[in-house]
Amino acid sequence: MEVHALDDYYLAITLLITIAYQLFFFSIAWTLKFDKLTDFAGGTNFVVLAIITLAFSGHHNARQIVASLFIMIWGARLSGFLLFRILKTGKDDRFDDKRDKFFPFLGFWIFQMLWVWTVSLPVTILNSPNVTRFDQPNFGTGRDIAGVILFAIGFVMESVSDVQKYIFRSKPENKGKVCDVGLFVWTRHPNYFGEIIMQFSIFMIAVSPAAYGFVRGSAHDALYASILGPFFLTALLMFLSGLPLQERPGAKKRYESGNHWESYKTYTERTSILLPFPPQLYLGMPTILKRTLFLEFPIYVFDPTKHADQDKVREREAEEGRESGEPLNEATN
Repeated sequence: MEVHALDDYYLAITLLITIAYQLFFFSIAWTLKFDKLTDFAGGTNFVVLAIITLAFSGHHNARQIVASLFIMIWGARLSGFLLFRILKTGKDDRFDDKRDKFFPFLGFWIFQMLWVWTVSLPVTILNSPNVTRFDQPNFGTGRDIAGVILFAIGFVMESVSDVQKYIFRSKPENKGKVCDVGLFVWTRHPNYFGEIIMQFSIFMIAVSPAAYGFVRGSAHDALYASILGPFFLTALLMFLSGLPLQERPGAKKRYESGNHWESYKTYTERTSILLPFPPQLYLGMPTILKRTLFLEFPIYVFDPTKHADQDKVREREAEEGRESGEPLNEATN
């Protein structure tokens, strides 16, 4: 028998659980100035919400179980890998300017609450009483099968690329080099691409009862509205915390420091930013297609004449000139 908690879509109870869960870990992180639990708290929160809403639903059909398991598997793997990585590196550079400032640090955790709650929406609503009170189509519809296939592809891409990059960077001889091995041959961010298609695959499975006409009325609309979850994650990765923090800032740092800049420039010219694509074809593709169809928007592009600190470049070139004993070249890009 299902549990009715605050509302029949489980929106309020999952929000309250998320707030309490994140504030608990925030209190530890703030008190101990401890970075290692941040991503762990985010990923495991998905697992907690999926378990609770599935247990509360009282109707454990195959679709609910599969969708819930998928988000639990994704959250557990992500949090486990990020915890392992932070234990190896020792600290999280994202918090260097926030760790000792209460409200900026809290702001990150509040945003993490919003991320967890929103991305969980397809599974939360699928497991809710307003949806489970309707008859459900048998698991195995076209949308279900497509969702399972897409999830498998996304999971492999995200998990394999995380391991490939970690192994690459762990080798001393690769220090500072561009990671252009394995899946990174086809896209500069295979982990982000995998994460995006996994979330859309979960939505595809969750929306099946509405798509095939079994769920009607406001529950039908709620299932379709849960696409906000994967769209929110996509927007987050593309316009806030993912690509904008990786692309132009990363290129700027390499250019100013002279850290394998030419090889990185060549890599970006031949490798799609997000969508996997053969590098030989991408290299010769017109810029207009790269900037539109292949999502390499101007906000990601680094132009040395506009975005580089030329004083840092000159200082670096002067230092290199002193070390080599060669005359300085005053011309800089």
